[in-house]
Amino acid sequence: MQCTLSEPVTCRLLQGTIDMASSALTGEPVVLTVNGTTCSVDLPRDTKLIYVLRNDLGLNGPKFGCGLGECGACTVLIDGVAARSCVVTLRTVEGRSVTTLEGLGELTALHPVQAAFIAAQAAQCGYCLNGMIMTTVAFLARNPAPTLEQVREALRYNLCRCGTHVEIMRAVMAAAGVRAIEDGVGADDVAMSAPR
Repeated sequence: MQCTLSEPVTCRLLQGTIDMASSALTGEPVVLTVNGTTCSVDLPRDTKLIYVLRNDLGLNGPKFGCGLGECGACTVLIDGVAARSCVVTLRTVEGRSVTTLEGLGELTALHPVQAAFIAAQAAQCGYCLNGMIMTTVAFLARNPAPTLEQVREALRYNLCRCGTHVEIMRAVMAAAGVRAIEDGVGADDVAMSAPR
């Protein structure tokens, strides 16, 4: 399946550095793969990835939170690495593979991390879930048998304002196949998002 976008996107761009050595200033469409589908996007190369994903491709997994790459709600995987789509430009993802929450699994065949988050009821409002799940997928690919401290460290920059940190920690450990943490998650773990 091929998708082609050519309508201009109006967005407020944040100040950032531009890689002038990139071939991104040629005026040719940007080609990237999103959830296994090759897309040719004829938009300014400074367009933030989140705008293309949400507004043009209709993928609403990544949430717009802070717009500064601080909260994690917009996290996607770029070549398997967790990245904040609100600060990543089309130039950065040209020729690369982007995976959103929608690309992890299907309603009838959830990704193990998605299934673990549902089983642990690791959501209240759900706004942070995209970032928590996508960061967890990338983290578990690197560290399939983490300790509780490693999970806490991996998720510390993903913000959850509802306070479901204990359930999130349980979900991550369950997704890793580590015995469910019955009494091992306590009040200290609720502060996992706060830098130490």
